[in-house]
Amino acid sequence: MTDYPDDDDGDALRRIAESGSDMSQPMLVDFFIAVDDEQMARKVADAVAPAGYAVELNRDEEEDDWSCCCSREMVLTHDAVVAAQAELQRLAEPLGGEVDGWGTFGNADDDEEDDA
Repeated sequence: MTDYPDDDDGDALRRIAESGSDMSQPMLVDFFIAVDDEQMARKVADAVAPAGYAVELNRDEEEDDWSCCCSREMVLTHDAVVAAQAELQRLAEPLGGEVDGWGTFGNADDDEEDDA
């Protein structure tokens, strides 16, 4: 197994690999961007979609806040996860968004999602 750095992303990657995912093959990864309201969410979605992400807007009615789920199929390496988060932060921050973690169901046969 690959030796991942000792950080939150490395810990999540280890869990994904240990769950049986083939880390050399692409898998769908969801990156989450927290925003304050629907207008902000729509602006962030418009900014990140051209970078190759499928974007879904989500509202937490209890907390009355919004998030953008930005999905992309990719081979999961530590560098790739860090780069994607940096790219999304660069695109979202001027619009009031903040990257708030990521998750994947991996590419193994089970349906358990790992989050960072």
